[in-house]
Amino acid sequence: MSVLPNMRVFIADDSAVVRERLMETLSEIPHVEVIGWAEDGLQAIQSMREMKPDVAVLDIEMPRGTGLDVLRNLRHDKGGPVVIVFTNFPYPQYRKRALAEGADFFFDKSTEFEALRELFHRMVADRQSHEAVE
Repeated sequence: MSVLPNMRVFIADDSAVVRERLMETLSEIPHVEVIGWAEDGLQAIQSMREMKPDVAVLDIEMPRGTGLDVLRNLRHDKGGPVVIVFTNFPYPQYRKRALAEGADFFFDKSTEFEALRELFHRMVADRQSHEAVE
């Protein structure tokens, strides 16, 4: 059985506090590696095209392009990352739009930080079980 490579994660959020908390939280999960971050939409698009992460965590409200703008750009690229929208704007219209644009998951920063952590644990476990089957 081969060693499973780390799940490579990119964070796009204009809040340094949120980015730091996410990086700290994800660094505690085995087989998850934060490979980069951006504080605005344009930087996020450019960096993710170069780095090709497995997972992108996107805030909605950012300067120079929203998380939804980033999501639309990522969906044009074949084989793009799993996209998690992680926002302080958990309103139904944003959730509906993000999922319609191709987001895989949508979480509220203020109440679902633990749910996000659990999702990463599940994704790692799913990758490991998938690898064991092959």
